Amino acid sequence: MAAIRLVTHRVEKPWGRRRLWHGFEDVPPGGAPVGEIWFQHPGGEEPELLVKYLFTSDRLSIQVHPDDEAARAAGYPRGKDEAWLVLAAEPGATIALGTREVMSREALRRAALDGTIEGHMDWKSVHAGDFFYSPAGTVHAIGPGLTLVEIQQNVDLTYRLYDYGRPRELHLDEGVKVSNPVPFIAAQVPHAQGPGRCILAEGAKFVLERWQDHGGRLAASADRPIWLVPLKGAGTADGETVRAGEVWMLDAPADVAVDKDSDWLIAYPGETVL
Repeated sequence: MAAIRLVTHRVEKPWGRRRLWHGFEDVPPGGAPVGEIWFQHPGGEEPELLVKYLFTSDRLSIQVHPDDEAARAAGYPRGKDEAWLVLAAEPGATIALGTREVMSREALRRAALDGTIEGHMDWKSVHAGDFFYSPAGTVHAIGPGLTLVEIQQNVDLTYRLYDYGRPRELHLDEGVKVSNPVPFIAAQVPHAQGPGRCILAEGAKFVLERWQDHGGRLAASADRPIWLVPLKGAGTADGETVRAGEVWMLDAPADVAVDKDSDWLIAYPGETVL
């Protein structure tokens, strides 16, 4: 089948929540908080992209991800660019992207060790509907009170630089080496691709589109599968009904038809728009 419904994997995190997002079951009484829900291939394959939902009640660690070259040198298949669409944000919610000033890697290490790194981070106020593309090497942290959809290169590789005293492993040597501790400059500017179709990210690793109240069709190609993330409404993929709260992966020769009154994210690897 060219259309594959991805299966969910709930990931417990100390910064997670017990009340999640509509479409996902809350954590039962006594259960550990869930911070992430991953959508994975049911056959155990690891395709190029991974879709997650994130639910935060506390700050995530200040962290960084390596690029492809550094990740492969460490024995991983790829590095990690990632993008976030904010679905809900409590008042005062923030995300840290980059440092407030240019820092040397030695200064970054010292700040991580003595805890002053929090003050060096550029904490940005965020609201529902905001979008951020974080390339590999960006020092970053997600704050509490947020529900996000994350699209990323598919690799489980995070280097923690600082974790507010929580008893989790840090990766200072690896993390400092791959960090680019400079002010964040948005590399992607969302732009319209016709009525209701907005290109959120168009870069070397993947393209991310948002279709809002925009009926249409898009076809997967042999080398560019498509990830479908319906936020509202429904559509069809290779004859299968696709609904909000699900994530599907589409291979050639199948295509997707999106209902006009829907709100979908559509992602695919590569640099250019299909």
